[in-house]
Amino acid sequence: MTPRFDFASDTTAPMTPEALAALHAVNSGYTPSYGEDPASRQAGDLIRGLLDADAEVRFVPSATAANAICLAALCRPFEAVLCHQHAHIMTNETGAPGFFGQGLGLIGLPGASGKIDPSAMEAALGHADVSYRQSPAALSLTNTTEYGVVYSTEEAAGLGRIAKGRGLGVHMDGARLANAAAAGFDLKSIKDYVGLLVFGGAKAGMSGTEAIVVLDKALARRLDARLKQAGQLPSKGRYYAAPFIGMLEDGAILRYAAHANAMAAKLAAASPFEIAHRVQSNVVFMQMDDQALAALQAKGWLVYRFLDGSVRFTTCWATTEEAVEELSADLAALK
Repeated sequence: MTPRFDFASDTTAPMTPEALAALHAVNSGYTPSYGEDPASRQAGDLIRGLLDADAEVRFVPSATAANAICLAALCRPFEAVLCHQHAHIMTNETGAPGFFGQGLGLIGLPGASGKIDPSAMEAALGHADVSYRQSPAALSLTNTTEYGVVYSTEEAAGLGRIAKGRGLGVHMDGARLANAAAAGFDLKSIKDYVGLLVFGGAKAGMSGTEAIVVLDKALARRLDARLKQAGQLPSKGRYYAAPFIGMLEDGAILRYAAHANAMAAKLAAASPFEIAHRVQSNVVFMQMDDQALAALQAKGWLVYRFLDGSVRFTTCWATTEEAVEELSADLAALK
């Protein structure tokens, strides 16, 4: 049996041809270091154009560090970040926000399918400041959510504006932002309420690269020093910027995201198991008992049970219709 990583995560896929070609294109001659190179400027311009925003952009090798550094820039150590209770920063980043933020806290909020319930956020914002509790200083939104559901343009803006109106900074974890955009989310609206955005590269089909987009330029002061201290200011910056050039120059990032979304929809439509969350992007969650999951894993498919007890299947830019059909046949055989 050969293990199959096709649907385990969108980080198991290779780079797209466009991202890889862009890496080759910058791999000649000498350039300035630490993000001062032409490729970093060009990639930054492409991101600014996509977001229609006058922003500072930095390219870093770790999404975990990028999220945590952004939150540390928005909170003091005795303050906290509001986020969904199943947000990646809460459940999968090993305390990185508190580490980089020297003790900043996370306040998990409920909400269906990874979306923060606005009433829960209002309640959290209504708590009095006291000496024995970390009060919220920032809001973190994730689009798409951990369950593949997309905040609509209006939903995200509504939460962001409430937070901003209460004096909170706003961060967006955009690990799968391209998938949200392919599903209809308006990228150009982000600048109206988000101060710091992490624009995902790894899950979109690039190498291990992420873009920190500083939309509130007051937060750019000494950012490079913060990144350097955290080991997140690569000396050969062109190699982290170049994949964004390849993916953004002709819109490949959105084409591939749309393909991944379509493959997830195809898988969900063929599934004999109950779908646990609305399929809006490139992730499908199925209700499956332990016996069925073990049988599927025995066939070589490496998928796993998620936080809510359902089983997650992730598609990506490289997912083929044939792979979806093969998996669908194996799922059907389990029923």
